Amino acid sequence: MELENRRWYEFDLKLAVECSNSYSASTGLGCTVLGADGEILHEVGYNCSRCAVCSELGIDKASCAKVHAYGTSEAERFGGKYVYFCPIGLNCFVSPIVGQRAGAAKVTAGPFRMIDMDDYIAYDLKNLHGMDRGKIDDLLPVLHEIPYVAPGRVNSLSTLLFMAVGFMNNVSSANRMLDNQTSDYIQGQINDYIMRLKSGANQEDLQQYPFETERELLASVTDSNKPKAQRLLNELLGHIFFASGGDFSRIKTRVYELLTMLSRAAVDAGASPEYTFQLTHDFFTKSQNIANIDNLCFNLTKITNQFIDCVFAFSDVKNVNVIHRALQYMRQNYHNKVSLNAVAQVVDLSPSYFSKVFKKEMGCNFNTYMNTVRIEKSIALLRYDNLTLSNIATAVGFEDQSYFTKVFKRITGVSPHRFMKTRGRAQADDQSQGADKLPA
Repeated sequence: MELENRRWYEFDLKLAVECSNSYSASTGLGCTVLGADGEILHEVGYNCSRCAVCSELGIDKASCAKVHAYGTSEAERFGGKYVYFCPIGLNCFVSPIVGQRAGAAKVTAGPFRMIDMDDYIAYDLKNLHGMDRGKIDDLLPVLHEIPYVAPGRVNSLSTLLFMAVGFMNNVSSANRMLDNQTSDYIQGQINDYIMRLKSGANQEDLQQYPFETERELLASVTDSNKPKAQRLLNELLGHIFFASGGDFSRIKTRVYELLTMLSRAAVDAGASPEYTFQLTHDFFTKSQNIANIDNLCFNLTKITNQFIDCVFAFSDVKNVNVIHRALQYMRQNYHNKVSLNAVAQVVDLSPSYFSKVFKKEMGCNFNTYMNTVRIEKSIALLRYDNLTLSNIATAVGFEDQSYFTKVFKRITGVSPHRFMKTRGRAQADDQSQGADKLPA
């Protein structure tokens, strides 16, 4: 479709194309302009369409589109930019273009590598996707086309794209990007529910709080069902307003109580506790200056939608993104004391929820995988004559040499001393029948 025939888009497509072309030429990264529904409007440089790795792994383009939708959602939530992983472990970042009715389009940069080629092949292609060595060798020419960006430059490049896209947006449009419903629409739904209450129930029923509706609302937040959550929230607000007899301070108290339960439901479903609690705190602070029901309803609706956005609306995509971020951190910091709590904080999840996600996605628990990474790193060091076992254990993050020896033998089937003597050519001397089968 020619650019001049795309006038139905609610943003300046010609300007977006010029922006992406200039950014790609300046940085060496591929750029893609995507419409609100994920349709490709323009692409330049090394981008998803040129990437042949997905097809080799049997990953369809719909998965890539879903990842970009997730990245855009997170960019909107975090202020206009976000760095994320694609399904094959490469990186992208995105900045949304704002049109007349919220997010009209987005400009993505990538995919690109942030780790060296050997680590990418070992951990992402072999470990996570099970690609065999022969297929990897056939793919090497393709893999070497993927741009590499040093980790220290990524945030700067992401900021640069955000600033390049930013001049196409204005403040009022950016605010509309986060507002899913207008105050008039919300109030209309609440009034309709109040009218139904008046016409179809006796006085005793009207005074009884609908706990079942509340339970359904909390469940809809957990399930990331925005339309259902909005309807049930408006019904609860309608009941609160009607039963409170117009007492605004009483209404506020009930709304605060409801908000606290909604935040807990979001955290229980996997939302970041810190971000969720910050949203709640901001609402409480802002509500001190709210003096009418319309504004109270509007802001409660907005924060409820933000709670839902925090939950795994893109659960499969988000889990993949979490795992890639976690593995990257573990690979870069294996020589330090890396705890589950520390990595959970890096990926913005509670430790208990991160532990569940990690075990589900990786097929082993966190400590098992961390030890596997350390043992793999130690194997390279064991080939040097001038390093002692104690030196090597410390270098790969083990505080105790005896524990290092125990873990090494369990994973490889041979003691580190024997491995050092034979340079890894010996068969397992006393491999146990129950040795753990860990990720390669």
